[in-house]
Amino acid sequence: MTVITEANKALAKDLTAKLTLGEKIAIVHAAGLFRNGGAERLGIPSLKMDDGPMGPRAELHNDNWAPLYNTRDYVTYLPSGSAVASTWNPDLARATGEVLGEEARGRGKDVILGPSINIKRSPLCGRNFEYMSEDPVLTSVQGVAYIQGVQESDVAACAKHYAVNSQETDRLDVDESVSERALREIYLPAFEAAVQDGGVLSVMGAYNLVNGTKCCEHRQLLDDILRGEYGFDGFVVSDWSAVRDTKASAEVGMDVEMSVTPNFDEYYFAEPLKKAVEAGEVRECDIDVKVERVIAVMDALHMLGDARANRKPGRYASLGHAAKALDVARESIILLKNDEGLLPLDETKMTRLLVIGANADRIHSNGGGSAVIKALHEVSPLLGLNGELGGNVDIEYVLGYDAKQVNQDESWQEESLENSKGSDAKDEGRAKVLREEAVAKAREYADAGNPVIFVGGLDHEHDLEGRDRTDMRLPYGQDELIEALLEADPNTILVFVAGSPVEMPWAGKAKTIVWNWYAGCESGTALAEVLLGRVNPSGHLPETFPITLADEPAHKIGTFGLEGHVDYTEDIYVGYRYFDTRQIPVLFPFGHGLSYTSFTYRGLDVRHVGDEIRATFTVENTGGRAGKAVAQVYLGLEGTGEDRPAKELKGFAKVELAAGESREVTVTMPVAKALRYWSNESEAYALAPAANVFVGDSVEDIRLSGRVA
Repeated sequence: MTVITEANKALAKDLTAKLTLGEKIAIVHAAGLFRNGGAERLGIPSLKMDDGPMGPRAELHNDNWAPLYNTRDYVTYLPSGSAVASTWNPDLARATGEVLGEEARGRGKDVILGPSINIKRSPLCGRNFEYMSEDPVLTSVQGVAYIQGVQESDVAACAKHYAVNSQETDRLDVDESVSERALREIYLPAFEAAVQDGGVLSVMGAYNLVNGTKCCEHRQLLDDILRGEYGFDGFVVSDWSAVRDTKASAEVGMDVEMSVTPNFDEYYFAEPLKKAVEAGEVRECDIDVKVERVIAVMDALHMLGDARANRKPGRYASLGHAAKALDVARESIILLKNDEGLLPLDETKMTRLLVIGANADRIHSNGGGSAVIKALHEVSPLLGLNGELGGNVDIEYVLGYDAKQVNQDESWQEESLENSKGSDAKDEGRAKVLREEAVAKAREYADAGNPVIFVGGLDHEHDLEGRDRTDMRLPYGQDELIEALLEADPNTILVFVAGSPVEMPWAGKAKTIVWNWYAGCESGTALAEVLLGRVNPSGHLPETFPITLADEPAHKIGTFGLEGHVDYTEDIYVGYRYFDTRQIPVLFPFGHGLSYTSFTYRGLDVRHVGDEIRATFTVENTGGRAGKAVAQVYLGLEGTGEDRPAKELKGFAKVELAAGESREVTVTMPVAKALRYWSNESEAYALAPAANVFVGDSVEDIRLSGRVA
């Protein structure tokens, strides 16, 4: 993995000393929409950056957002952050990063702008599909593996968006009031892990304000914590247009300014910064430090001198990468409900299959904001089912509800600094016709004993950068359609493709519910394999699915989605920490995921050994087919003298077991992290003297308990 060495730093310091002020200024601001300036005289090139976590985006002109190429920039469409987190498999997170790094390097990029490791505070955040989890430990583990994978290819990962970037409404100016405890325990740990465990080479400064200060001007976040406490020695790049004040950002650890307009010489870190240095308003030595950080990363990436000959070349749009994307997609799919064992479908007994719903015949790679990519291919659910079942099953498709295919054009980026608004326009007459047609077909198939699959959910009109959802309801009249389908055929299999939870008022009537994120180019193939039982589902929820939005702590206790200012009054009680502690019923709990087999747990032994806590137990597959269990270890800290969540995830293990097989599993947790909490009383980290230990299949499905002191 690429890391910054002392030799990299020494060379950077030597080269910086030889640069003119103008050359230094060029290096710390954009000279193109996705590159900074260089110093050709000394062999210092531009850093070529690119979005994003789901694959390098289409190539653009240097000074405008129009597409540049026809076929040469197609790439592999990778599963979203939510899908990666749902695997609960660090090996697959690393594989995702490896593909992204190889593809970015193959496209000639030096920095890929991902992973996105912000915490999911509310189900309404428009970019939740890019983010991983409501939990900092799951985000940290998956994020670190992802970063390490990316940086194997001489490409810098960029952990974003630092920090507390949890809403899209008023995203450039919203001020988020958050306690020090919530910062330290919920919103910053994934960035700490990215630096200290992942060795991330770059971090992106967020748009928003935190406690009254812009993130790209925030001395506590950038200097005291990121560099001082975490020891980060890479460079910080601003989100595009996040720098607003030359002097304020120049005097903290903000290193490279990027933006969305082509007036590069007018950027805050361009001519205004040069003039500020010449006038004595900003110290040139502060600019030197920024330049040294950038050059050190360049040298670590083998971008300078003779090392360029040995730099890894990368590759993209390959069959091997598509195969890895399929592996991730398979383990990301979550079986939420399967009450009467309707899944898996028995294809040997099927001659006809009815598929209903617009999302069955839609692709999602071409929308979502900066996550949009130019996918070489994408398998829809309908294509996946047809491709897997072949010619022996007659698959009939009806639309069911009207949702247009999202095709995001390049104009969105120029408008991205304004709050985006969706359209609520509905054609009730057409919706009624489509619904009645689908219900009639479902009744026909049910009467003949043939299966019916509904594929609905969200799309990138609802999961996208620059816009938050206004509610958790399914769009396009899907709730009415689902109610009618379940009445016509109570065995209707409900499948959802989406990036955020939705309310399910009909959930009590549904027997089978399957959840599929935006899971990349082979998403439809993986879904078909799971529905047909060729793959045993092993995805588990990385976030809580509440019954209603009104139950959500960010809305019930704090504020969300307001312009100007929001309060994180719920403090550390985000997601399951709130629901579990306050015993608020949920639709599906954090960590939940069913299988076509069953698992039992026994024999928990918890030991405090040196600087580690070791939880050892046995997992047994008691069902009739091979499967993968996700064993989750939660701690309830005690003896702190302060209010604490009832349970907090501290470790997990994904275990593959053949039918009837059992295995001893040990989950090892560093004491310094497992027992750590931020003490409001001492205003510093402290260690709990004791903790209750819980092992289970979700935060609610606890199978074993113990104690550590």
